[in-house]
Amino acid sequence: MRLEDVALYWNYSTIKIIDVRKQYQNGGEKLTSYRLPTSGFLYSTKGSAHIYLDGLNVDVKPFTVLHAGKGARLDIHLTAEEFTYYLILYKAVVSFPWPWRNDRVILREEASAFQRIYQLKPDHPLKMFDLVHQIYEEWQCSSQLQKFHVKALFHLFVHQILRQLQEQAGYTDKPDVLELVISHIHTHYHEPLTLDSLGQHFGYSAKNLSRLFKKQTGNSLIDLIQVRIQKAKELLHHTEAPIQEIAEKIGYADRLYFTRIFKKLTGISPGHFRQRGAREIDTENRPYRSRGLSIVMMGVRRYSNYDYENHYRYDGEEDSSMYSRKVPMVATLLFCFALVLSACTTSSTTTSTTGVGQAVQQTAAVENNNLTRKVSTIKGEIEIPAEPKRIIVDLYLGSFIALNVKPIGTPELNLKNPYFAEALAGVENIGEYENISLEKMLELQPDLIVTGNEAAYEQYKKIAPTVVVPFGELKNVHEEISFVGNLLGKEKEATAWLAEYDQRIAKAREKVAKVVPADATFSIMQDWGKNTGVFGDNFGRGGQAVYSALGYKPPAAVAKEVMEQQSVEVSSEVLPTFAGDYIILTSDERTLADLHADPIWATLDAVKNNRVYIWKKDKSWYFDPIATLSQAEELADWLVTTQKK
Repeated sequence: MRLEDVALYWNYSTIKIIDVRKQYQNGGEKLTSYRLPTSGFLYSTKGSAHIYLDGLNVDVKPFTVLHAGKGARLDIHLTAEEFTYYLILYKAVVSFPWPWRNDRVILREEASAFQRIYQLKPDHPLKMFDLVHQIYEEWQCSSQLQKFHVKALFHLFVHQILRQLQEQAGYTDKPDVLELVISHIHTHYHEPLTLDSLGQHFGYSAKNLSRLFKKQTGNSLIDLIQVRIQKAKELLHHTEAPIQEIAEKIGYADRLYFTRIFKKLTGISPGHFRQRGAREIDTENRPYRSRGLSIVMMGVRRYSNYDYENHYRYDGEEDSSMYSRKVPMVATLLFCFALVLSACTTSSTTTSTTGVGQAVQQTAAVENNNLTRKVSTIKGEIEIPAEPKRIIVDLYLGSFIALNVKPIGTPELNLKNPYFAEALAGVENIGEYENISLEKMLELQPDLIVTGNEAAYEQYKKIAPTVVVPFGELKNVHEEISFVGNLLGKEKEATAWLAEYDQRIAKAREKVAKVVPADATFSIMQDWGKNTGVFGDNFGRGGQAVYSALGYKPPAAVAKEVMEQQSVEVSSEVLPTFAGDYIILTSDERTLADLHADPIWATLDAVKNNRVYIWKKDKSWYFDPIATLSQAEELADWLVTTQKK
């Protein structure tokens, strides 16, 4: 049957969606054969498998479409640890308007049209992924209007498949996940995107997605400022929409704030930009260039109809203008910051050593009599104020608060830290860890930035002197507090705080030792729905408190794996292997009663003996020194209470 005839039958069919499913399978599951109850499409999104479909044998990778008819036998054999796919089941009834068509011919051809088995590698994987995912999300809703929308989206999905079958004639294309991510950012730039949300959307962990992006581009994943401003320019240039509406469209509720940011990055206000008939001049401002990938997209890409490679000047202006491509406005702005920061010269020095081997030199600035320090970091020697007043901190905030140093800005998650939230009154929100607002940082005018985000260093250092200490370099509370104390010239305060910390931890250990054997094993876990996360001593969830502070260990059989990987995802089948005598479980939904009712959890000794401590992630996720101390004392009290029962 010709493809044109297949399209004819789709065109004259009444379609009913029977079901839309999202299926997860892993190596620990027993896979059985499945006969399709109706015709259907399978769309793979993660992992790989060998699929047998009524005679068609195919190795399926991410972003593969398969179609088969009612009664087709589907066998899936995993060739990776996991396999994720969508299944859309539908029923089609043909209603030809021509009375001369023979009913038997119609039925025979209809069967051929909707029973055909074929496969396709989409030429626009992300567009199809977004479409299928939207169909799935809408299908979960009960509204009839949304069900109607599912049908409309399904017709669009089928149209794309038929068109691509016609165009490709068997051509296949390997999707690039980074292009998919970038295209998704351009579609959802106005939303609060995070690494976690992107990872979940594309079936990657946030850590792996970030590592992949950095490895292939050499840059940090998210810089929505440039994306948003680019979209604002397009809207200003091509529409007459009010500036307030444009600001809201790109994610800024405050028009004045949007105007200020726009002017900082372009050198001109939005209104003036529109009046002057502004042209694109920001090719050099695009921070992501490696492999042709850019958050501000370059060229006519696979997933975009826009041409971002047109370069213009303002009418009548020469290349020597401050708006010329030779001198980008962002570079000019940040260069000015660099001039200010480098205005000091040094004369005399004294040297001390930090708790993690980083040298700190104190120097006298001749021109303004301000003291500065030179800190030896992984990025070389950095000159910082001896007594910084306006500090932005991300990963190590707890140590600053412990030493009574309040920053001017920190990521949103830090502001929710229940262990020292009261001490953060007046501290500004600079965004999320992997989605920091550079415009907000510029606005705060810091004199020092301390970060664990090595990938952001090149951007941060243009705003203020930046000290980078990657996550994991400071191994414990003593190293972190000592480092911050030396960095800020608060060695005495650091020594005093650590002395009190050691005293309180020793007291907690003594309490626990009276009721819990020294060889008892502990597991640090988080409920991830179908699977469970198991954590080491440097990944929060109570790991620092149990393993480092209280001194207990995970089960011997898995101790090496857990401590080396720090985060291990385990299925229900192997959960007992990772379960210790005591379990510290992070879950926002489950209770101890739920665990007793669960066929797997109920078999664990820790559950049988009520030795499971369940807390919510808003308390367990934090692992700064203050949180570690509080968690250790909290868990010690629980252990004492539990053993008395």
